[in-house]
Amino acid sequence: MTSPAKFKKDKEIIAEYDTQVKEIRAQLTEQMKCLDQQCELRVQLLQDLQDFFRKKAEIEMDYSRNLEKLAERFLAKTRSTKDQQFKKDQNVLSPVNCWNLLLNQVKRESRDHTTLSDIYLNNIIPRFVQVSEDSGRLFKKSKEVGQQLQDDLMKVLNELYSVMKTYHMYNADSISAQSKLKEAEKQEEKQIGKSVKQEDRQTPRSPDSSSNIRIEEKHVRRSSVKKIEKMKEKRQAKYTENKLKAIKARNEYLLALEATNASVFKYYIHDLSDLIDQCCDLGYHASLNRALRTFLSAELNLEQSKHEGLDAIENAVENLDATSDKQRLMEMYNNVFCPPMKFEFQPHMGDMASQLCAQQPVQSELVQRCQQLQSRLSTLKIENEEVKKTMEATLQTIQDIVTVEDFDVSDCFQYSNSMESVKSTVSETFMSKPSIAKRRANQQETEQFYFTKMKEYLEGRNLITKLQAKHDLLQKTLGESQRTDCSLARRSSTVRKQDSSQAIPLVVESCIRFISRHGLQHEGIFRVSGSQVEVNDIKNAFERGEDPLAGDQNDHDMDSIAGVLKLYFRGLEHPLFPKDIFHDLMTCVTMDNLQERALHIRKVLLALPKTTLIVMRYLFAFLNHLSQFSEENMMDPYNLAICFGPSLMSVPEGHDQVSCQAHVNELIKTIIIQHENIFPNPRELEGPVYSRGGSMEDYCSDSPHGETASVEDSTQDVSTEHHTSDDECEPIEAIAKFDYVGRTARELSFKKGASLLLYQRASDDWWEGRHNGLDGLIPHQYIVVQDTLIS
Repeated sequence: MTSPAKFKKDKEIIAEYDTQVKEIRAQLTEQMKCLDQQCELRVQLLQDLQDFFRKKAEIEMDYSRNLEKLAERFLAKTRSTKDQQFKKDQNVLSPVNCWNLLLNQVKRESRDHTTLSDIYLNNIIPRFVQVSEDSGRLFKKSKEVGQQLQDDLMKVLNELYSVMKTYHMYNADSISAQSKLKEAEKQEEKQIGKSVKQEDRQTPRSPDSSSNIRIEEKHVRRSSVKKIEKMKEKRQAKYTENKLKAIKARNEYLLALEATNASVFKYYIHDLSDLIDQCCDLGYHASLNRALRTFLSAELNLEQSKHEGLDAIENAVENLDATSDKQRLMEMYNNVFCPPMKFEFQPHMGDMASQLCAQQPVQSELVQRCQQLQSRLSTLKIENEEVKKTMEATLQTIQDIVTVEDFDVSDCFQYSNSMESVKSTVSETFMSKPSIAKRRANQQETEQFYFTKMKEYLEGRNLITKLQAKHDLLQKTLGESQRTDCSLARRSSTVRKQDSSQAIPLVVESCIRFISRHGLQHEGIFRVSGSQVEVNDIKNAFERGEDPLAGDQNDHDMDSIAGVLKLYFRGLEHPLFPKDIFHDLMTCVTMDNLQERALHIRKVLLALPKTTLIVMRYLFAFLNHLSQFSEENMMDPYNLAICFGPSLMSVPEGHDQVSCQAHVNELIKTIIIQHENIFPNPRELEGPVYSRGGSMEDYCSDSPHGETASVEDSTQDVSTEHHTSDDECEPIEAIAKFDYVGRTARELSFKKGASLLLYQRASDDWWEGRHNGLDGLIPHQYIVVQDTLIS
């Protein structure tokens, strides 16, 4: 039998096990409650998201309708204008363009916000509904799986409890059998001890009597020992059997204990995690991610659309140009702004004399009057020039006021936790009321002074114009105006006829010469449009056979001259690049190696007529020279190709204009860069060659051995004379206007601002001179010489 202490201990072990199992069962219950709460929160979150986007969709739709009403209100006002043609004409003006783009942007935002509302209602909200339904359905299935896992775990715990109780029972039986076996062994030992003592006491007795007694006692002892031995054997067998059962039960208990611990560990570490990840959260985060990314995509596309519209408005704002608008306005209403016909002399009663009479006796009077006009004009011009300077200074002040960069309001959008900081930032901006009032007062006062001076200047200029006209007519009549004679002589020198055999057309040569001399550093050359009126005037002059760009005067608009050159090539009946070589040239563009591309372009172009090749060589040499000043004029070979591509090569019909034009531009760019490798040199193709000074160098076949005549040849004799008379000439100092890189050993290279010594003129375009200890040729158009030092 087990002792009370052991029995008590067994009860304590079982009670401790029951407590532990109860704690686990309580944990399992709380786990399911926790998952239930998580599911409820998830459903509530999804419901809140649906409500939020539904309300936001309503707000977006209301905002869209309000924007639509706003745009339609002003568009209707525009459409209701009586003079539709006037309104249509006004659309080309840059402020009106800004206004139209602003209204279009409002309409665009209206459409975008309608689209956004539709996406919220018909895309995002259904996604959240679907996620909510999926989450509820999956949670129910997950709960079933979780309940099954908990049941399995409790089953394992119950099995462990059964095995443990079995082990305790068999172990108790083993202990009981062991105690009984020990008790039998003690009895056996006790019985053996009694037998020995009795034999010792009975030793002195007589042999006969004692022998009988011993026989009887031995018989009794033997019977008692046998009984004890049998009982011992029986208890030994019982103990062995119970011991074996206890060992087996303990083994089963230990195995079950290990399995139970493993099951508990697996449930808490793996099963719960997998249950949450792969069951409860199955697809939830991914679906929510997709729904919210749909929202982000919609909002980002809305922002992108808005930025595109704002970029268009910004571009229009950048193009706000009063000069261009004035030009457009005058061109639109040419009949309104064009000067009227001159008033002709209307003779009276057959008086056919239409000129001033400078004969005596009125000649002396006219001379005196001319002198008086000259004196008064001098005074008026000085006074009016002072008024003009004051007016221009005032105008600059007004422009500084109206162009102040006060439009950056980024500080107003710097949010902080304290709204007071935002309010203080806004209140201290440039648009605060005291600042506005002060600026407006200063501006109005300055404007008043400006218009007073403007009126005074215009009145003075009108008076000067009238007096100058009278003075000029008197001078012309009296034959005393040297300025008029010089002007007539200069005008006669600018008129020349185009030689029908000239290789380079006059308009091409003259425009390139002018730009090469005066416009290499002109920003935006060929990209910025010039004055259409001046373009037409120059073009008409060339068509009459005149050269309006002859001489050294630089009073023409550079952009207009560039426009004349582009207009000439664009107006050719047959493009400079014939259409029949279009496909061959486009094949060349696809080559990656630039040298190979240039070689194939050369092969295609060599099939063209000689006259066409000469013009091409001349033009592209000029464009290459112009591209070397890209840091100043912002026209690299690619930009020049964009400007000249459409003028030089037209895309044949039936081709994609956009993609083909890109290939054309790439072709023109390649020819500009590789023109020396593409076009034949003067020895291979006789004809004019572009000079960096803007003039043409003529090469002829009359030179010995077929060599070309160069600038060096043309200046050889003069150079020889110079070296024979160095001691007789006084060098002249000059300053370099631009950088120049010599093309031959005879030409000097120098940087802008360099000091040069000039010996004498080698030709109209070249000087003999010295720089950095070297003698050579210096281009006239690249230097500045003091007038007082030039004989």
